[in-house]
Amino acid sequence: MCEVRILLADDHRIFVQSLRERLESIPGHVVSAEASDGDEALRLFEERKPDLAVLDITMPGTNGIETARRMLALDPALAIIMLSMHSDDRFVAESLRAGARGYVLKESAFEDLVRAIDSVRCGGYYLSPKIGRSVLEKFLLSLEHSRDDHPELTVRERDVLTLIADGCSTKYIALKLGISVKTVEAHRTHISSRLGLHSVAELTKYAIRNGLTSAD
Repeated sequence: MCEVRILLADDHRIFVQSLRERLESIPGHVVSAEASDGDEALRLFEERKPDLAVLDITMPGTNGIETARRMLALDPALAIIMLSMHSDDRFVAESLRAGARGYVLKESAFEDLVRAIDSVRCGGYYLSPKIGRSVLEKFLLSLEHSRDDHPELTVRERDVLTLIADGCSTKYIALKLGISVKTVEAHRTHISSRLGLHSVAELTKYAIRNGLTSAD
C-alpha cells in the first residue's frame, strides 16, 4: 500500500508521541503533523494536506467532532478517525454523523489504530471491538430516515451557532468571524428557521447535542 500521511490531534503530548512512534514503526505510515487543539489541527490540515486525520474528541477550543466537520467541508475525501475515552453510543453516533469513518477507544488505541487506518482508507468503517456493532448499523440506517428531517447547516452557520452557544454577543461574533453584525443576525435567523429553534437555550442544547460546543 502507498504511503499514508497522517495528522494526529490530541492535547496529551506523551500520548501523541507514543502513537507517532507506534505508527511510524510500520512501513508506509508517516505522521506529517501533530496538533494539541482543534484550531491548530485545522491550520496544520490546510498547510500539510494529510491523507488521514486522527482526532481526539475532547480537545481544547474547537472539539474533535466540529474539527472533523470543518476538515471534511474543505476536503470531502479526507479519512477521519476519532479517538475517545468514551464508548457512549451518543459520542460514536455524532462522530459518524460528522463524517468520521472510524472510532477508536484510547484504552485500545495502540492495538486498534493501525487496523482502523487500513479499514477507513479502503472506504470502510472501523469501531473498537468494545463498541457494539449495532451502533454503526443504527447510524447507517438513520441516515436514510433523517436526511430530510435534520437539515444540515453551512460551515459558516455552524461557526455562528458555536459562538452563540458559547455565550458570545452578536458584536463579538461579527468581529471574530470578520463579518458584519447584520450578516451575523441573518445567519442567526436562518439557523433558527432551519432548526425550528428560536431561543438561546434551545440553540445551545442543539449545539451541545451535536458536538458544536461542550457543556462546560
